[in-house]
Amino acid sequence: MIAVTLDRPWLIADLGQPLRLLSFAPHRPGFVSASRVLWREVRNADLTREFDAISWLGHEMSARGDEDAIGMLTSRNIGQNHLEFAVSGRISASCLATVGLTNAERVGHRLPALAVAYGTINLLAVTDAPLSDTAMIEAMTIAAEARTAAVITHGPDLPTGRATGTGTDCIVLGCPGGSTAYAGLHTDVGEALGRSVYNAVAKGTREWMETRDV
Repeated sequence: MIAVTLDRPWLIADLGQPLRLLSFAPHRPGFVSASRVLWREVRNADLTREFDAISWLGHEMSARGDEDAIGMLTSRNIGQNHLEFAVSGRISASCLATVGLTNAERVGHRLPALAVAYGTINLLAVTDAPLSDTAMIEAMTIAAEARTAAVITHGPDLPTGRATGTGTDCIVLGCPGGSTAYAGLHTDVGEALGRSVYNAVAKGTREWMETRDV
């Protein structure tokens, strides 16, 4: 369902066909149609306060002919990526994730600015269930819940409590357009999506905990 290519400084996820995608990615956010999702690796030193990351990423995407794709940024080593697959009933789902936790936070709290570094969890979750727009929004919450559960289970403790994510996480959700109305935890799509995201983020979190490298 997701074909992965590592072509530094890019990590490319090819979906095989245009899908309906929902995200808050820095390049082409919202509801869009696309067949590729790209991660662009950057160095922490590049991410100054004056750096216009969104405009720069748009230019980089256009320069490689991928202006119609969705683009995300990460300072995580993109070679440390994890692809997981899950099935529930007749529904399948997959998740590609990179996990860096130097930017970790606990929801409802903020660490002092001087204590915050760069690092993020970027994930693409795709299902073959033909979801309505409303169901896609619900499925996005399942992906976020699974990410958070994985970080709580395997991630670091902070002065504010156990980390629940990072300050710059990004989620992209993809599916065929359709009329399936629900995607919650009681549904096959919710189960498959949740398991694939949890497993991918859990593996990435455990790996990061072992190295503590961006």
